[in-house]
Amino acid sequence: MTYDVGALRAEIPALVSGVAHFDGPGGTQTPARVAGAIADALTGPLSIRGRLTPGEVNAENLVQGFRQAVADLVGGDPSGVVFGRSATQLTYDVARALAKDWAPGDEVVVSRLDHDANIRPWVQAAERAGAHVRWADFDPETGELPSSAVGALLTERTRLVAVTAASNLTGTVPDVAGIARLVHRHPRALLHVDGVHYAAHAFVDLARLGADFFVCSPYKFLGPHHGVLTASPRLLEQLRPDKLLPSTDAVPERFELGTLPYELLAGTTAAIDVLAGLSGDTTGGRRDRLRTAFAAIERHEEALRERLEAGLAELSGVTVRSRAARRTPTLLLTFDGREAAHASVYLADRGVHAPAGSFYALEASRHLGLGDTGGLRVGLSPYNDKDDVDRLLEGLAAFLRS
Repeated sequence: MTYDVGALRAEIPALVSGVAHFDGPGGTQTPARVAGAIADALTGPLSIRGRLTPGEVNAENLVQGFRQAVADLVGGDPSGVVFGRSATQLTYDVARALAKDWAPGDEVVVSRLDHDANIRPWVQAAERAGAHVRWADFDPETGELPSSAVGALLTERTRLVAVTAASNLTGTVPDVAGIARLVHRHPRALLHVDGVHYAAHAFVDLARLGADFFVCSPYKFLGPHHGVLTASPRLLEQLRPDKLLPSTDAVPERFELGTLPYELLAGTTAAIDVLAGLSGDTTGGRRDRLRTAFAAIERHEEALRERLEAGLAELSGVTVRSRAARRTPTLLLTFDGREAAHASVYLADRGVHAPAGSFYALEASRHLGLGDTGGLRVGLSPYNDKDDVDRLLEGLAAFLRS
């Protein structure tokens, strides 16, 4: 299929401003269809879920439509789709629920490649339970996190392994499937995968990844601001989160505290439909259309990344910290004798948005020798085009001359 980036750009009102957005890893710009779905949900009859009044029916249909859309996105079971305020909140909730069964001497494995949202909840839960935390280090020269670095830490006492499917700082994509095979050799160990950055750039297949828990955030892939957790319903049945006495104990609702924001669910369903529509197919099932669409997105983003990296190679005084063999189109840059934050300000003044920092990947930034400061993060999204890349390169060249 031919990828029509112009058609997608035309659907996103924010791009009319002319700004070149490389801030997608922190949250993408929103298509009008997504905003429209949110407005429609709010302005139609809406009530607590049920099957009696039109408002109740609308609410129920929005919830079920959301669960099915997310299941189609990740290849999961709609009965295992949990809404959350954020991926961070969902990870804390799962950590607290799992840690109820941990004991002193049990072990938890975390990775220095990860966003802190997939580190600190597990570290804190382990501390409360008296469990031991073991750290998997990535290679700061290559950015790679070998499966063996995780496998070497696993023992019969391992209860939980937390790893990212893609680094939000450098774009590194570890071999999660290989890690999962090592983890599942230990019958008491579970694998929690942070897919927040990964799901924005790749076709997610939970069965292939081997994740027991997988979290992502729709606002990273054209949707509204919230998080989603997916797991098998059978696994969720084994967890006993704290909840109100009269609230349902059914899965997945037992994890969703209070009334759901139906309008956000509608927006997420619409965002997934926008992505599926990029396939150009109007006849196939949504899961198949998403597979085709993400293959096209990856080709488009890869071509832009290669154009960007070729341009960066011609600039002196720039170090590209994203070097893994497999990575998302997200680059971390540092500058000889110059602050990344100054580069970000310089670019912003010229209508190019690329933020600087460590972006909550604090352990990764420190392991790279960048302390808490990090670097300039350049994140490509499905709506970026060649003109965006060229403007970024021109801006960086001017910054280095200034």
